This record gives sequence, structure tokens and C-alpha cells, in this order.
Amino acid sequence: MRKKIGKLTLSAALGYLFTFLIAVTVLIPILWLFVSSFKTDVGVIKFPPRFFPEEWTLHQYLYVGDSIPIFEMTKNTVIFAGGVTVISLLFDSMAGYAFARMRFKGSRILFSIILLTMMVPFQIIMTPLYIEVYKLRLLDSYLGLILPRATSAFGIYMMSSFFQGLPKSLEESGRIDGMSEFRIFWSIMMPLCKPALVSLGIFHFMNNWNDLLYPLMLTSSQNKRTLSAGLAVLVGNKVIKYGPTLAATMISLTPLLVLYIFCQKYFIEGVATAGVKE
Repeated sequence: MRKKIGKLTLSAALGYLFTFLIAVTVLIPILWLFVSSFKTDVGVIKFPPRFFPEEWTLHQYLYVGDSIPIFEMTKNTVIFAGGVTVISLLFDSMAGYAFARMRFKGSRILFSIILLTMMVPFQIIMTPLYIEVYKLRLLDSYLGLILPRATSAFGIYMMSSFFQGLPKSLEESGRIDGMSEFRIFWSIMMPLCKPALVSLGIFHFMNNWNDLLYPLMLTSSQNKRTLSAGLAVLVGNKVIKYGPTLAATMISLTPLLVLYIFCQKYFIEGVATAGVKE
């Protein structure tokens, strides 16, 4: 018995040590980015590098504010990423419920086609997508950025997997009570999908917040550019402004860190339970 306890204690200690090493590996680059954003231009490129700056300064953040409309771009990114997230959660959950709990002709074929679109690189559909948005006269607009991302194959698959893990007795009891299919979905199923919705929402928000090529392709004015497109302005063909780039990257990264800190419980729960079937 003592040997088992000793082995369990040793395995637990090794698990904690391994987790600690992973945490340090992930956190050190973020801490280095945060500290380096307060360094001078000389301190950023100094060799050998020093973790803490010799002189703390806000010059890099002030330079970013003077070079690009950082607050305007932050607002654009919030509207773009937030709008896509909210609309995608609604459509992905509705489609996922339909494929998981309803049987209709051609559902399996249609679901397979949707999953196949996950294998198509974005570079292949860039030109047709641009022409389509141009024909609809939605270039350089919030609607033109949000509408093509209104739903995603990954979101439909994730929500479908989650709905398949819920007991069938829930919807059957709703039908016995005379509830419509949409009422069953909205009043019974959706409240049970909070972990999956939060984790999928984080995925959508993070991917659209960090996206560069898509918003850069569909916007032409700085008034509609996102943060990722603004960061590209600081990186020239021959000269890279390292200090301002670090400061702007820290500004762009902070909302995602705050979002994950407050939603990590639901994120982990949603990832752990998605795809679990009864």
C-alpha cells in the first residue's frame, strides 16, 4: 500500500513538474513581449539581450499611437471579431442541432460536404470571395467583413458533436409538451450548451481577431482596417520598427488574454465534453 502511495505521489509530482515546465515555456515569451515593449529602441536590439530594460519608457506606445489610428483599428477589430462570433454562434448552433437531432433527406451528404470545406485552403477561395463581395458592393465595410464569416464548418461540426452527447429524452419531453422544434432548441438545448458555446466563441473571436489576410483583402482604408492589418504597416520592406511592433502586438494580445482568463473554465469544459456521446 505504501509503495502504491509512493508511486502515485511520484507520478503526481512528475505531472506537476511537466505542467510547470509547459506553463513556463508558454509564459516566458508573453512576459518577454510585455517587458520589451517598455524598452528603448537600443534596448530592444541590444546584444546580448537583457530581460528587464535598463530604462523603462512609454515611447514605443506613444509612437504606435502617432503612427497608426490604434484606437480606431481596435474598434474595427472588436466589431469584426465580435460580430462574427455572435452571428456564427447562432448559425453554427442551429445547423449543428439540425444535423445532430433531426433527420431529413440528404443530411449526411450535406454534412459531409460541409466537413470537406474544412480541407480547402483560404488562398483558393480568395479571388472568388473578393469578386463576390465586390459585386455586392460590400468592400471596405463592416458587413462585407462579417457576412462571409457568418458560419463555419468547424463550428457546425463542434456543435453537432456536442448536441449528439445530450440525452434524447430532453427533446422528447419537449415534444410531448407541445413545444415546437425551435422552442426545444432555444429553451431546452441551448442552456445546456453553454460550455461548448463559450469555447467555440473563444475560437471564433481569437481566429478573427488575429486574422491578417482576410481583412487586409476586403478593406482599403485605415478607417476600416483591423489591428493585424495595422501591425503590418509597422513592418516595412527593408526596415522593421521592432519597439513599436512589440508595443502594438502587446495591445493586440491583451484582450485575448483577458478573455481567456475569465472564460477558461468554460473553455476547458467545452473542449473536454465536445464529441462525447451517450
